[in-house]
Amino acid sequence: MTQPGDLGAQPIRRLSPNAQLTEVQLPGAGTFALITLTGGEGKPATFGPESMEALRALLQELAERVDAGHVAGVGITGQNRFFVAGADLKALKGVKDLESARVIARLGHQVFGAIAALDVPTFAFINGAAVGGGLEVALAARYRTISTGAKAISLPEAYLGLVPGWGGVYRLPRLIGPANAVKVMIGNPLSNNKVLDGRSAYALGIADAIFDSPDFLSQSLAWADGIITDAARRQELDERQASIAGSTKEEWDAAVAAGWAIVESKTSNAAPAPARLLELLEQGRSLDQAQSADLEVNALGELILTPQFKDSVYAFLELLQRRAKNPSLAPNPALARNIDRIGVVGAGLMACQLTLLFVRELRVPVVMTDLDQDRVDKGVSYVHAQADKLFGQKRISLDDANRIKGLVSGSVSKSALADADFVIEAVFEDLSVKKHVLAEIESVVSEECILATNTSSLLVTEMAADLLHPERVVGFHFFNPVAAMPLLEIVQAAKTSDEALATAFVLGRTLKKTSVLVRDSTAFVVNRVLLRLVAEVLRAFDEGTPAEVADKALKPMGLPMTPFTLLAMIGFPVAQHAMESLNNAFGTRFPLSANLQKLIDHGITSLWTSDPCVSPHIPRSTLGILELADCPATSEQLLERVQDALAQEIGLLLDEGVVTSAEDVDLCMMAGAGWPLHLGGITPYLDRTGASQRVNGKPFHLDRG
Repeated sequence: MTQPGDLGAQPIRRLSPNAQLTEVQLPGAGTFALITLTGGEGKPATFGPESMEALRALLQELAERVDAGHVAGVGITGQNRFFVAGADLKALKGVKDLESARVIARLGHQVFGAIAALDVPTFAFINGAAVGGGLEVALAARYRTISTGAKAISLPEAYLGLVPGWGGVYRLPRLIGPANAVKVMIGNPLSNNKVLDGRSAYALGIADAIFDSPDFLSQSLAWADGIITDAARRQELDERQASIAGSTKEEWDAAVAAGWAIVESKTSNAAPAPARLLELLEQGRSLDQAQSADLEVNALGELILTPQFKDSVYAFLELLQRRAKNPSLAPNPALARNIDRIGVVGAGLMACQLTLLFVRELRVPVVMTDLDQDRVDKGVSYVHAQADKLFGQKRISLDDANRIKGLVSGSVSKSALADADFVIEAVFEDLSVKKHVLAEIESVVSEECILATNTSSLLVTEMAADLLHPERVVGFHFFNPVAAMPLLEIVQAAKTSDEALATAFVLGRTLKKTSVLVRDSTAFVVNRVLLRLVAEVLRAFDEGTPAEVADKALKPMGLPMTPFTLLAMIGFPVAQHAMESLNNAFGTRFPLSANLQKLIDHGITSLWTSDPCVSPHIPRSTLGILELADCPATSEQLLERVQDALAQEIGLLLDEGVVTSAEDVDLCMMAGAGWPLHLGGITPYLDRTGASQRVNGKPFHLDRG
């Protein structure tokens, strides 16, 4: 990054661990005060009480210099790849009382308000990630530039159990319009915390100018010089901002309504923060900045004390940020073998997705094999078509698309796998079929080749039992769709070697997956827990609980989809096959539904009618084949039954040592099943509802209260 010294910077006037002030002499405007925010020791800046107070002191000094006519403009920028990484979540998590929470909320308004109140043009030079409070401080400035290299521009508070309560909920809709503001504050956070890059943020109107990253700061300073000295350019920018932000009452109301629809769809209104945010947005339309600030302070203060926020911080910091990057009990990566060529056995949808992932991320040759040439050709064609699609979407270059195509080949002969270093099977979920395939692979590959299975429910130990070298077999379970779901369950069978495990973990990291070590057990973690949930709902339905009640009883859990929708997505035959494996392994906790089998036998793929013009209901023809008892449960009864069942199943798999801790279960469920982050992981949710205490006699998290 170009240093301010390149434009005539004077020595730093004030230095603290959190912010530094440099005076830059602009050719036209004269003295320009540039604040660089830093976390110290090269870390990104975050906003906690200490850093906020440091910035406030700096701004007070600047206000005096502005009033004295010594400064023509003020700018704020960040360090390295970060502008500001948001609020200090650890500090917020430690707040114990409402008054202290409100003090922090009010402090943000006071500091950011001091920027807006400066009587000279103010600028935010967004050099990199601007998250939460980082974007809010930028919004407080009058003008903004952004780098083409900026990767994470967001207001993720709704995702974390908060609101953009330092002015973001007020300023953003007035800058980019309410519809776009709802997208940034509600739509993106509740879509797995989607973020904007520099170009998309500029296109929305968040920034007034965009510059390439190599000399971003020098270009931004030169641009600021022009804005300060040219009233016509300032007027032009003001008109551009007004054209983007302008909205009628009807447009504002429509944006709020769209936000409520997103919240209902994504959380079933089970999370307090998104609803509070929309209330602020709705009320704030007719308020001024100070009036909105009062509402924001109260909302933010109250939300900081909610269990949902504290559990969200646990899920975000302890799981997604820390544990996901440092898998529990992963072997020394130095033991991993080099992977220069990969084989994929099978050419169905899952095999094709795996092949595409391997060639995109590993950039090594991948050969697909299947029983006949037609299947192989379709598999290779699928990967080629996906490469073309990615290029058409401008997600990869033409060279990358051609490289992907060139790295993929197909064969009907297993001998094509002979020089592979890693071979994964993705064939039909049948033990005898998989045992046969692994034996075939072993007969042609070298003794150093690692063999993997993508089984979702079968025991890897049984698959490898008849091989000459079972120690090189590892479970490598991806989730569908492979490109979107982060989790990779790495399964250690009875004889799996450390070398095989280490290779799997290194591969998982290179593939950008969240890898979790699981012991060999039927359905591992995610499918076992999910199917226990589904089993309880199916049991209640078979007992006579109306389908509408059974499907909506779990709404307070805020899951991404209802149980019957999940069943239809998995596919009734696949779900029943997995349930059979679990029933064989664990007995009546996973009962086999005769009604589900009848639906399969009659070729029915969804319980609900597929007619979009009518309300969802079970067609009479479907009802005619079902045998339902007359012992219905209420929504409340079924919700508690499911909670207790989940607490029991997770308690048992922990006792069995399938994973080492409740944290691994939480990570698996979030990364592999889309368990909502606002619930803070499945085990904190079960603690909070009392299910773990009811069933296991103790919470999963004894140290978290």
